[in-house]
Amino acid sequence: MKAMAWEEMELERLNDKITRQMTSGASSTVARIELAKGAYVPRHSHVNEQVTMILGGCLKFFFDDGNEFVVKPGQVLVIPAHVPHAAEALEDTIDIDFFTPRREDWINKQDAYLRTGEPAPGR
Repeated sequence: MKAMAWEEMELERLNDKITRQMTSGASSTVARIELAKGAYVPRHSHVNEQVTMILGGCLKFFFDDGNEFVVKPGQVLVIPAHVPHAAEALEDTIDIDFFTPRREDWINKQDAYLRTGEPAPGR
């Protein structure tokens, strides 16, 4: 076990509008993501269940079934595994994402869809 502060974790600049700090255990990943207003996370899906909590700002999520959710501070959104989704920051936003199982693609820096704005492979 180890207690850490977000400030101790690597700050990754994924693109000009998104930064991320994260840590992983044996079966989960938690990340603190900062998105500048207008940041866009392209459509993607993953094997991980995702729980998103907004600390500040506002994210709009888009789903293939036509559903859209605007998530604001104090609200939580649960996204099941394998569900394609995209997101846009409507304001400067601070977001906490929890994933299970852990995000091997993020750990191995195989997340080009976030880094370059390109879709994830096979999406």
